[in-house]
Amino acid sequence: MSEECTHNCSTCSSNCASRTAPQDLHEKPNAGSHIKKVIAVASGKGGVGKSFVTSMLAVMLNKKGYKTAILDADITGPSIPRSFGLSEHVGGNDDGILPAETETGIKVMSLNLLLENTTDPVVWRGPVIAGAVKQFWTDVIWGDVDFMFVDMPPGTGDVPLTVFQSLPVDGVIVVASPQELVGMIVEKAVKMANMMNIPVLGFVENMSYLECPDCGKKIEVFGKSRIAEIAKAYDVKTITKIPISSDFAAACDEGKAETIDGFWLGSQVNALAQLAGGKTC
Repeated sequence: MSEECTHNCSTCSSNCASRTAPQDLHEKPNAGSHIKKVIAVASGKGGVGKSFVTSMLAVMLNKKGYKTAILDADITGPSIPRSFGLSEHVGGNDDGILPAETETGIKVMSLNLLLENTTDPVVWRGPVIAGAVKQFWTDVIWGDVDFMFVDMPPGTGDVPLTVFQSLPVDGVIVVASPQELVGMIVEKAVKMANMMNIPVLGFVENMSYLECPDCGKKIEVFGKSRIAEIAKAYDVKTITKIPISSDFAAACDEGKAETIDGFWLGSQVNALAQLAGGKTC
């Protein structure tokens, strides 16, 4: 115990072994940032369309009049800039780094906007990657933002832990695909959020089905969905199923994510609007 200890952990500044009150590990944002809600978009496994869902949530809430931003925390696999056709390097001033902006005004910060060549690999160890994510929060001048979406790397490792501990995350949206194995991994992502006392706001099942262009029948290509079963087990109210569509991939590859009509994410958008105290559709 420190000699300067006041025996009141909630007010004492000493950092001793006897401290019992929880410490706030959140990093302070840049002085020029005023961010109302931070939403993490996570997945337990890669390749399930997490970045696509992140992009579409930002696009749809932007269309509803909210100021949205994307912090690309997937440092070793950044794909957000390409979805919006962003290729110019970001700049800055004495106060910090200025994020890129899409055609409709969505603010974006990603490591690919700093690299000399977008195809250069990021061969960094975990602490360095985690440090870069913190800097995207502390050094970027985000301005006024209603919803910041954090595109998380897959899994439950260093960077997701850094985001949950360092940023004031208001909720998590978990993205999955229908396979049973992924369903098991989804539960790991949910349990991590629960361990960090961050609410899971919704589930998004991407590549949920293929709709026949002739008869409209929904074909479950990857097997029967378990997302409703998992949602019930963890008391998650909002569920969205996104179909397989080559048009989605083509639009993102061409940098035209803002042209996609993401009506199937309406329930998630309404839930987020309610979180912000706004009107739903």
